[in-house]
Amino acid sequence: MSGSTLSIPSHDGKNFDGYVVLAPDVFWRQEPGVDLNYDEAGTKKAFALMQGLNGPDAVADLVSSAQALRRRSEVTGQVGVVGYCMGGRLAYQLAATGAVDAAVCYYGGGIQNHLELASSIHVPMLFHYAELDTHIPETAVAAVQAAFSGHSNAQVHVYEGAEHGFNCWGRPMYQQKTAALARGRTLQWLSSHLD
Repeated sequence: MSGSTLSIPSHDGKNFDGYVVLAPDVFWRQEPGVDLNYDEAGTKKAFALMQGLNGPDAVADLVSSAQALRRRSEVTGQVGVVGYCMGGRLAYQLAATGAVDAAVCYYGGGIQNHLELASSIHVPMLFHYAELDTHIPETAVAAVQAAFSGHSNAQVHVYEGAEHGFNCWGRPMYQQKTAALARGRTLQWLSSHLD
């Protein structure tokens, strides 16, 4: 394997296109091994867990996860992170620690509230946003774009007609064509930036 990804959270926890994948349990401090469905009860519980998440503890846990991934015998290259929604924000925060070598953030809610970290990020960053995202306003996306405008190793993509969660096949807002385009860009990004 030429590299590895730390996927936050993973859709299925399986191999990610030839990369070694570690999907950390970000809610282990609240409810270890929680497994939720995309139904009303699961969504309600997910929001409660997200609101109760201690951000600094979660980032520290992810730093430890990245270090553990690097120590695995099958990992022979660099480590990247891919995060979705809250995981997108955590991937961004993890990139600021220097614990990973590249990061991909899918519709990372709340990144705009942590833009003071942008100057600490020196690894390649790829951001995927949805044009019609009701959770992340256009002003937030514009703020992220402005914060990274001077970074030659950062790209921001906004997907026309897409909604928050466009990449998740288990949700009604899933868009196959948009998800495929973003996935292709993600794989190209990782292959370009991870040895």
